[in-house]
Amino acid sequence: MSEVIVIGGGAAGLMAAVAAAEAGAHVTLLERNEKLGKKIYITGKGRCNATNACEPDAFMKSVVKNPRFLYSALNALPPSAMMEWLQNNGCPIVVERGDRVFPESQKASDVTRAFERALRRLNVNVRLNTRVQSVDARDAAVTGVTLENGQQLKADAVIVCTGGQSYQSTGSTGDGWKWLEAHGHNVFPALPSLVGLTSDAAWVRELQGLSLKNVKLTLTRGKKKLYTELGEMLFTHFGVSGPLILSASAYVTELAPEDVTLAIDLKPGLSAQQLDARILRDIAAAPKKQLGNLLCGLFPARLAETMAAVCEIDPAKPAGELTKEERARLVANTQALVIPIDGTRSLNEAIVTRGGVSVKEIDPSTMESKLVRGLYVAGELLDVDALTGGFNLQIAFSTGLLAGRNAAAGALPLHPAKGI
Repeated sequence: MSEVIVIGGGAAGLMAAVAAAEAGAHVTLLERNEKLGKKIYITGKGRCNATNACEPDAFMKSVVKNPRFLYSALNALPPSAMMEWLQNNGCPIVVERGDRVFPESQKASDVTRAFERALRRLNVNVRLNTRVQSVDARDAAVTGVTLENGQQLKADAVIVCTGGQSYQSTGSTGDGWKWLEAHGHNVFPALPSLVGLTSDAAWVRELQGLSLKNVKLTLTRGKKKLYTELGEMLFTHFGVSGPLILSASAYVTELAPEDVTLAIDLKPGLSAQQLDARILRDIAAAPKKQLGNLLCGLFPARLAETMAAVCEIDPAKPAGELTKEERARLVANTQALVIPIDGTRSLNEAIVTRGGVSVKEIDPSTMESKLVRGLYVAGELLDVDALTGGFNLQIAFSTGLLAGRNAAAGALPLHPAKGI
């Protein structure tokens, strides 16, 4: 029986341990925290958006960085199989808006418990509060790991699943990258992704706490459209956040803020002509009404004030005195309210990390290092990330399964059975 060590008890590590054990290996799972799945507990605001039930093509379009690297992993464990696995392991699921999959209980802990039951059933040796100092190798082949207390553990294969550098309080401090760099791997710098965007525009910050629903965000770079989607956003003390903004940030993080334009269509269901006609009808119905009050019928009150200022329109004047040029500015800004952004929030606030181990150095069909035999990598350590909606957790589960399965199958036992 081959000996497999999995480092990290997050989404990728849990699935890697289960897959390796199911494939017949003796598995030891090392976790630095006092419990497994610490980051899982905080995903989806504590509900755990475990995967996304969309079609394969739609899934791949939601992967922002290196989607082609994931073909084998997602074929080995597609979202449909992940959903089935959860249900078969005592975690009923529900599919919500946007094909987002959650535990029926709405508790992230139920996802972790499903894995804990599987680990017990498969006799995986789980060691909590255990920190790894290094991954050991000789002659370009893994030999095991050394713990911080100096103890050495021998292994035929080691799967590193320690996560990126987002939410460092959960234990994701980038240690895995250091170990991989020590064995010759190239690691791209860690950058925040799925994170709030900052703005120094006074009017943006003055709208703090205002949530907008059913608006359409479009992010462009020059004439190229990088991202567009309908959904929700939130104005904050630092700029903007919310589902639309988090997804848009995945395209901003590697670019200079001044190179992109973020615009919001506040009335995506109306064409320019329909919007203009709507404004004219409102004016005709109450021509003496102050323009600021009239705009409250079109926007939330706080936003109405802002729109008047952005469009350089006096909110105190009668609506009937709105000029054609002013009306044109109002229509244009309603359909494309440009929000100035100057950067992103910090990596520690990011949901996922952009950057990581170069996928050119990892075999996409096995997740094994091309530089060190028996060394496998899965999850957020890889330079792969996606939009919000359960895609990143699915990537962790899929790469974890592929790594675990192949680590068990490809490892040569340290102690062959007699007669072999």
